[in-house]
Amino acid sequence: MEQSEYVLQVQGLKVSVETAAGKRTLVEDIHLALKPGRVLGLVGESGSGKTVTSLALLQMLDRQTSVTEGSIRLLGRELNGLPEKEMRRLRGSRLALIMQNPMTAFSPVYTLGVQMIETVRTHLKLGPKEAKACAIRSMADVNLPEPAVLLGKYPHELSGGMLQRVMLALTMCLKPSVIIADEPTTALDVTNQLQVLRQLDRMRLEQGTAILLISHDLGVIAELADEVAVMQHGRIVETADVFELFDHPRHAYTRELLAARPVLQPGLQQGGRL
Repeated sequence: MEQSEYVLQVQGLKVSVETAAGKRTLVEDIHLALKPGRVLGLVGESGSGKTVTSLALLQMLDRQTSVTEGSIRLLGRELNGLPEKEMRRLRGSRLALIMQNPMTAFSPVYTLGVQMIETVRTHLKLGPKEAKACAIRSMADVNLPEPAVLLGKYPHELSGGMLQRVMLALTMCLKPSVIIADEPTTALDVTNQLQVLRQLDRMRLEQGTAILLISHDLGVIAELADEVAVMQHGRIVETADVFELFDHPRHAYTRELLAARPVLQPGLQQGGRL
């Protein structure tokens, strides 16, 4: 396949850190590829290297204590080793992160409006009125009530589910090529989980956004992912189409993950994806 088909290509990614006991490898030999409008699920138990991988892609690991090797290409541009000033221009506008803890994603000392409008203006070069209008419109699109009022509130005045949707609204304004969603539903109740998944699905369908969906929740992966990569001990041990992986897992670790998921009684299951 031609490289132009992919918005994000990761080849031979390796992350190592210096410790008191010497050099330690956290992840290695990571190969990933994302096409526009597609969702790649990255699964594995806690400590398998999922979040380290996402931070490496965003070039957010401490360059003084860690070493990132391999190739990370976004829209054909190499990110690994890119100066921080250049990466700041790309984060949010081209490569966005939706964090797992919405309560700590915003500064507690500024209103949501100040933070959203500043971010939109930084990346889209809009005036204050246009940036505010974009924020209000996107907040309404994710079913947040009275978005103009919410812009004047501080993060602690909103619930976790509402803050997660504020993050989604901000991302919708910026229209990035790739979203890294790191456990985006972990801290949410079932109702808010479904809303977040629906909005992510909407973004990939309407805007052609590629999504790297990181989760240990196989139910979330089954709902949204097109393909799945399974991580164990810092390596990807299996990659497959989502239906193929759930129906015919090849690796023993994948089979263990699937066997460990809770299963509803037959009369309580609800079929269908988003």
